[in-house]
Amino acid sequence: MAEARIPSNMMELTPLNPDFQADPHALLGPLRDQCPVMRDDTFGAFIISKYDDVRALVSDRTLWRDPTLAEDASMFGQRIKAERAAAMEGPSGTSILFLDDPDHARVRQPLTQALYARVAKAKPQVEAIVDQRLDALAGEAEFDLMARYCVPIPIDAIAAILGVDRARLDEFRDWSEGIIQGLNPFRTEQQTAHLMRSGEALRAYFQAAMADRRANPKDDLITDMVRLKEEGAALEDEEIRINLTALLVGGNLTTTDLIGNGVRLFLLNPEQLAAFRADPKLAANAVEEILRYEPPVDITGRVASRDMEVRGCPVHKTASMTFSLRAANRDPDVFEDAETFDITRKRAPHIAFGGGAHICIGAPLARIEAQIALTKLFDRFPNLRLADPNAAPTWRTLPFFRGLETLKVAV
Repeated sequence: MAEARIPSNMMELTPLNPDFQADPHALLGPLRDQCPVMRDDTFGAFIISKYDDVRALVSDRTLWRDPTLAEDASMFGQRIKAERAAAMEGPSGTSILFLDDPDHARVRQPLTQALYARVAKAKPQVEAIVDQRLDALAGEAEFDLMARYCVPIPIDAIAAILGVDRARLDEFRDWSEGIIQGLNPFRTEQQTAHLMRSGEALRAYFQAAMADRRANPKDDLITDMVRLKEEGAALEDEEIRINLTALLVGGNLTTTDLIGNGVRLFLLNPEQLAAFRADPKLAANAVEEILRYEPPVDITGRVASRDMEVRGCPVHKTASMTFSLRAANRDPDVFEDAETFDITRKRAPHIAFGGGAHICIGAPLARIEAQIALTKLFDRFPNLRLADPNAAPTWRTLPFFRGLETLKVAV
């Protein structure tokens, strides 16, 4: 049998490659197993895919997160530099996503304090949102679950926490889709235009909202952040605005994909669905297994802050390192029967949320939303099934993210 081909560059590891879109692990498996540290000269980065390496490196607080600190060969770093020079806004800018200490800790700590306090009491809000979406499906025999359920729940939930006017939720979904193109190094001119329009719209919205909350405080996260600044938190208004924007994006698209990917996995694995429905206490474990098996995010990265070695491979200072979360989460050296979706799996520490100082700040909210959305969906529709079991899934083409465009189901 011929040895499986190892992909030669990052472009092959995006849904722009039909083979990767159809089955990422057909390429990621050989890469992880045969070339776990690969230099991609086209992209200007090392691609690292073994679980132990990825986990250690994302947890290493001495490495840099800001991609503009990378060598000139880094395609992503150069693109971020150009955007900052042009004063383009988006998830790059001064979002905690790409900040290093001391600024990262200065901004993230008060944001975490305020957000986690909101998440701790968000369950009734999320349950009400999910129930409302389920009620709207009553009497329908067939529908697109992505459009009608998976997409609106996360945007409704994060909007409720932020304090967004519900009448503007459709706008926020569009802006969120636009602003996340800041993370797409292969975006088209049309996608860049959408990014810029969305950035301008969100800038105006949050600036107005912050001014309003100072005059008229409300029970929401925008008010919390404004109040923390007034109480002495070392934050600028612009930092609050950019990071609230990043929360909107991070709390929307990826959680949509987490729920959608989870529903599809259950419908493809009826024995797992039966176990889930028989024991609702499996909800938390089920969400962790979905995150391991079919995570919404493909990659994260760091910049080498020193000369180092990874699995014996020299990595020079300022080198860009891209970590394949998807490949690491199916590493057979760590996960028994890694290619099997098993919600009864003993809790294994997946790295779908990254790790270290930059572990996903929205992870607790995403877990709550997914647990509630999946549990209530299958309770309400015990006979839920794929409308066409033979139809190939339609995956979105946004690089480095994995989620469905549509998920047609019947009840």
